[in-house]
Amino acid sequence: MSKPAKQQRPPQHQDRQPGIESEMTPKPKAEDPQYKGSGKLRGKVALITGGDSGIGRAVAILYTKEGADVAIVYLNEHQDAEETTRLVEKEGRRCLAIAGDVGDEAFCRKAVQRAVEEFGHLDTSSIMQRNSTHKTASKRLAGSSWSAHFAPTSSHTFT
Repeated sequence: MSKPAKQQRPPQHQDRQPGIESEMTPKPKAEDPQYKGSGKLRGKVALITGGDSGIGRAVAILYTKEGADVAIVYLNEHQDAEETTRLVEKEGRRCLAIAGDVGDEAFCRKAVQRAVEEFGHLDTSSIMQRNSTHKTASKRLAGSSWSAHFAPTSSHTFT
């Protein structure tokens, strides 16, 4: 006997990158409503780039279910960022949405500063989730000063 074919989601295409998640049909699933966190990240603060949608949104939701507050950084997908903020706040946590280009070192420094001002600290074990499909910004991230600034926070995970 052969297995029935698994139903596939229809292909998605948008002329701009990064895309707008709110325009996708069907909508991507970023959270599992059945999942109940255990407070492993209570008191932690995470800065998540690309946190407005996709994997970044899923990471933001999971971190908040585990007790963390989050700052999400995104380019210009304001409606998507508002939805992530709503989902985070639904979990009883705080979310700071910061719009800007992570390819700009000065913006990155300001984003970190805003997160620290808002939450009082940023854990050195915060994960920065990058949208790897957006190639134009990544070409500008090669500067050694950017790497030195973000290496301590981007290369660790919560333990």
